[in-house]
Amino acid sequence: MSHVPQIKIPATYMRGGTSKGVFFNLSDLPTLCQVPGEARDNMLLRVIGSPDPYGKQTDGMGGATSSTSKTVILAKSQQADHDVDYLFGQVAIDKAFVDWSGNCGNLTAAVGSFAISSGLINADRIPENGICEVRIWQKNISKTIIAHVPITQGEVQETGDFELDGVTFPAAEVQVDFVAPVDPSEAMFPTGNLVDDLVVPDIGTFKATMITAGIPTIFLNADEIGYTGTELQEAINGDEKALLRFETIRAYGALKMGLIKGISEAASRQHTPKVAFVAPPKAYTSSSGKNITASDIDLQVRALSMGKLHHAMMGTAAVAIGTAAAIPGTLVNIAAGSGERSAVTFGHPSGTLKVGALATSIDGNWTVKKVSMSRSARVLMEGWVRIPADCF
Repeated sequence: MSHVPQIKIPATYMRGGTSKGVFFNLSDLPTLCQVPGEARDNMLLRVIGSPDPYGKQTDGMGGATSSTSKTVILAKSQQADHDVDYLFGQVAIDKAFVDWSGNCGNLTAAVGSFAISSGLINADRIPENGICEVRIWQKNISKTIIAHVPITQGEVQETGDFELDGVTFPAAEVQVDFVAPVDPSEAMFPTGNLVDDLVVPDIGTFKATMITAGIPTIFLNADEIGYTGTELQEAINGDEKALLRFETIRAYGALKMGLIKGISEAASRQHTPKVAFVAPPKAYTSSSGKNITASDIDLQVRALSMGKLHHAMMGTAAVAIGTAAAIPGTLVNIAAGSGERSAVTFGHPSGTLKVGALATSIDGNWTVKKVSMSRSARVLMEGWVRIPADCF
């Protein structure tokens, strides 16, 4: 019996923020996979090791969590005044599905480094020593992001002493600016309200701030859904009843935000919107054993990604948190003590994160000019991934 051979595709395995993913240069992909469609999706599924009914992704590069089942495709930008086009694919673990509906803010921190190292940035834009400003066009959401990548002797500087809660080892700091994450022509609050009553049949009615900034996000009050806001992953991810309730809330929130036309569509849009719950600052012990005092933070935030409580915080959700915190009257702002603020430090399961946002109100409509945060990134492995030649 004859069998198909494996093919090799150039790839780089990178950590960006608190996520990991497989990075590709568009021109290195098989011809059929250089355009959107079934062939590309099937290729990425096989690379990551999905769908896996065992939920382990043993036969692929995925790590069996939403934070490690990710792919990135970069190319020279087709947009004026941008360096690279960045396309993100969130790969489902147990389903044959790649979600292209949103961005990954954590992996964004690695986009600039990969673009420089793989020759996608013109040499005259890279200083011998200093900071290289990489102008990124995020294709999933059609937004501009600027990554400030440290350079030493003409090469990307990856090591350093910047510590990021949720990442074990220190690395070089990469500042990421999400420029105008909400277009003035778009509704930051799709319902027109800072706070809504979200009716979820057979579950309840909850106060909710539903915002589209960075990524569509539904914020709830922790105490209304039976939590304190200090929960770690094991308190929720092992509770199938709780996870089903969160998914139901997410589906009805997506419907109210106008992201889907019917509840059944939520199953094919797993990456967005996100669900998060907030609470005033409280002392807690992080998943690494670090003691966080109430004075260390402005509020608590816990968020779910792909149906599970995230081990830290998604970068795009941090954009939503920073934006909502800057707008008086949102649940996030109220949990942080109300009032006007240009930055907020919040607690998450792995520790804390500070995010800044410049939000303004024009004729009663809120807009945000920029949201900034610091992350880090590092190449873990580079070379080729191998997949069977007939998988796409």
